[in-house]
Amino acid sequence: MYKKILICNDGSALSKRAVGHAFKLAKLMNSEVLILKIIPRVIENHFDGAMALRASEISRIEKSWAKSAHDIVDDDSDRAKKMGLKAESMVAKSDIVYKAIIEVAIKKKADLIVMASHGRRGIQKLILGSETQNVLTHSEIPVLVLR
Repeated sequence: MYKKILICNDGSALSKRAVGHAFKLAKLMNSEVLILKIIPRVIENHFDGAMALRASEISRIEKSWAKSAHDIVDDDSDRAKKMGLKAESMVAKSDIVYKAIIEVAIKKKADLIVMASHGRRGIQKLILGSETQNVLTHSEIPVLVLR
């Protein structure tokens, strides 16, 4: 039914559990897995809501985030391959995480998007937002949400 499953991993424990469930589903369906981590941009100045940072500090932060993201998706890819799955790992940088997820899913022709929901409520949801909710709202590709 699903040939390509895009799995979003934000690095949290909940997201890692969702990855495990997605791998089991992919194994049952003989699906390829596409493992994705989105890196947000560094807020560069006080107009964006932060202290102004030197270019060298921004570069250091971005390199650290990129290394962490690659470590996450590479570990997942290795785990998928050990299960006998065809896996591709990807890291993307975007200001708008949910849009990047949907764009990658479309570009890679994913049949299903799998992601975790942290279940934030009230003020936390208002302040932190919900990338999962935004993907659910805007994606024409089916989305499986795990908690």
